[in-house]
Amino acid sequence: MEQLDQLKAILHSKRANIYYLEKCRVMQKDGRVLYLTEAKAENQYWNIPIANTTCLLLGTGTSVTQAAMRMLASAGVLVGFCGGSATPLLMATEIEWMTPQSEYRPTEYVQAWMQFWFDPEKRLTVAQQFQHTRMDFIQTIWNKDRELKAHGISGEEPSMQKAIERCRDRTDHAVNVGNLLQAEAELTKKFYRYIATTVGYGDFTRQRDGQDLANSFLNHGNYLAYGLAATTLWVLGIPHGFAVMHGKTRRGALVFDVADLIKDALVLPWAFICAKENATEQEFRQQCLQAFTNHDALGVMFEEVKRAALTNGAEEQ
Repeated sequence: MEQLDQLKAILHSKRANIYYLEKCRVMQKDGRVLYLTEAKAENQYWNIPIANTTCLLLGTGTSVTQAAMRMLASAGVLVGFCGGSATPLLMATEIEWMTPQSEYRPTEYVQAWMQFWFDPEKRLTVAQQFQHTRMDFIQTIWNKDRELKAHGISGEEPSMQKAIERCRDRTDHAVNVGNLLQAEAELTKKFYRYIATTVGYGDFTRQRDGQDLANSFLNHGNYLAYGLAATTLWVLGIPHGFAVMHGKTRRGALVFDVADLIKDALVLPWAFICAKENATEQEFRQQCLQAFTNHDALGVMFEEVKRAALTNGAEEQ
């Protein structure tokens, strides 16, 4: 029990690591979780610091032992099986998550979430709040991130400011979720055009099955963001099906809602920058993870979901 308490000493919102592994075996050895890579000359073991890890993505050619899963669960690490490059394989539509089983997650957040969720007007209000937080985060990050500024990206660019203000107005006057989704989609298209032009990437069309680097990196980075969102919701004890924007019947829809809070601010610009520089998948992944850490992306998700639950749910009490 003492070891379990020590593993949970680092709050999930402050954990630094996401791991994507492929062509390896995850196992427990000497009280640690390791992954084994097979080489011609010798096998090599690498440690996974589970107490400081939010989620573990297992790609192609991986296996995991029961003992390792027991330790990962005890540390509250979310484990997901996915295709190559952390994106879905074949006809999958999302990562299949294995969530640690715990009866000690807080109840206040899911109870507050349920108090407003069955009211369509209040769901719309929360969706509007999510959109404003998303736009606030974009402007904050693009205005202060020195690396993005070095590539010419700025939240103060007049056309972007105008596009964001128009989206804010449409968000405030939306009468249903469809209006919000349309406004969000149009703004994101403008982001694609602005970033692609600014970094000199060239013509771009968003295609989720596209083979060019920018589309591939966008898919990859988005799934890393989904990992953070799924971890946030698991820790707070809110089921993934109770979405406010992406549809009540879509599996894992709330994961997409929460991931959208930080995706455009961080994943989108780095996908184009790394594609322009012809970076490898590993280099792009490391850049995304560093950006998540530098700008406390996980903390933003936690605070926004908690605020949405307690502020809107409290009105019923």
